[in-house]
Amino acid sequence: MKMMTTIIVTGMWALLSSTQVYAFAACHVAEAMGHAGKAQAYAEMGNTKEALQYAKESLAHAKEAKNEYGEDNKHMDQAIKSLEEVIKQASLNYPKITAKHAEDALSHMRDSCR
Repeated sequence: MKMMTTIIVTGMWALLSSTQVYAFAACHVAEAMGHAGKAQAYAEMGNTKEALQYAKESLAHAKEAKNEYGEDNKHMDQAIKSLEEVIKQASLNYPKITAKHAEDALSHMRDSCR
């Protein structure tokens, strides 16, 4: 009986701790998506300076989400690469290309949650 109780408690602990990690990752993804959306909007308006700031914030949250999810989330990897391109293109003052990469980053972040 004692072994059965141990198994149940261990299983519940594992379930709850994995749910908590997923919740933290989801928060970072939501933050990253919010900032990436703003970066895209500013780039579409031609304001690459603002887009650059939001892209940097988005990248920081995307990296945190990747750490929370683990190393095997390919969509988050692609989102991070796209955000790095957003930063590069915004620094070069190319608003249309910046907006396209921000859109790609958002798409990959959405897919990372599935």
